[in-house]
Amino acid sequence: MTILEVVNVSRDVAWLPWAVQYFFLVGLSVACFFMSLRGLVLGAARERRFARDALIGALACGLVAPVALLADLHQPGRFWHFYAYPNLGSWMAWGAFFIPAYVGGLLVYAWAVLRGDLAAAGQGDGVLARLQRLVALGGAPAPRLARLAAGWTVVFGLLILLYTGMEVMVVRARPLWDTPILPLQFAATAVTGAAGLVLIVARLRGDATPAADAAAARWMAGGLLATVLLGLVWLGLGLTGVAETHARALASVAGHRAWQLTAAWAALATVLPLALLWGRPAGWGWIVGLLGLHAAWMFRWTVFIGGQTVPKTGAGLYVYQLPLGHDGLLGIAGSLGLWVFVFVLLTTLLPPPPPVPVRPALVPAE
Repeated sequence: MTILEVVNVSRDVAWLPWAVQYFFLVGLSVACFFMSLRGLVLGAARERRFARDALIGALACGLVAPVALLADLHQPGRFWHFYAYPNLGSWMAWGAFFIPAYVGGLLVYAWAVLRGDLAAAGQGDGVLARLQRLVALGGAPAPRLARLAAGWTVVFGLLILLYTGMEVMVVRARPLWDTPILPLQFAATAVTGAAGLVLIVARLRGDATPAADAAAARWMAGGLLATVLLGLVWLGLGLTGVAETHARALASVAGHRAWQLTAAWAALATVLPLALLWGRPAGWGWIVGLLGLHAAWMFRWTVFIGGQTVPKTGAGLYVYQLPLGHDGLLGIAGSLGLWVFVFVLLTTLLPPPPPVPVRPALVPAE
């Protein structure tokens, strides 16, 4: 009798929580940018408040996301290698060009559409007012520049969504990642999270209105329904065996209780906000906003960290414990803290517009 012994080596995760933070923040930024176009470029006056809050979310997330990406390189000084030694056959290398083009276009677009508001807010003698006038550079409308910058940013925003999905999808050694549905799932969950972010931003700024909440609710419902549809397609391909890679991916996690709980958690994270959007009880904006952000972050955590706990060879799962240092919990908290800092700077520089006057009820003459 011949005994064959197979030894499997447990490996640490290569993509750390910093990668989750980057994919989460850059997805929110791009989705928020697209949400701002209708109210700030296409002339939908009823959605201008919603669009302003969406643009603030896009800026805050877009400025913080590259910091998380640099941290995920383990040695941030490596970033210049993407430009000194470009590997144009790598989606990751292309991302090094897409990111600055997107962030630069976003900044120009934001300045062009908000310079009038900055000039109006700078009608004073204080230091902040002078800074607002300086940034506004006169405050004259620049619709042509806004449209050009918006077009540029649309192109590179779409490329960001494409490359972040393709960067993971091309890893054929992991069946959970090797699916053309993954880029679409990243985009759909980004829309869900971005709509939740706009709800939270509006409440933090005291800028929530029924029209803005309705716009955010429409975007979130669309993102959630698209996520459910894509998830059902992925599951159907795996159960029927039509796509071999989906069948292997499903088989690799089907027998593990941890992944069964994750599936139930994902279903609840989708159904609960949809139910709240339908009923809209008191305080629904805060709850739905946080649930939307949770759904987007949870999906990326499951894909990146959970996907790396499934061995490429062998049985069982690798055990991952979130470290407390900069490569774990401290890094996540640091990303959140940096986002809050950028958000405070942006909202200080661009205060909310005055509240919409409420029409008094008509009282019939006696």
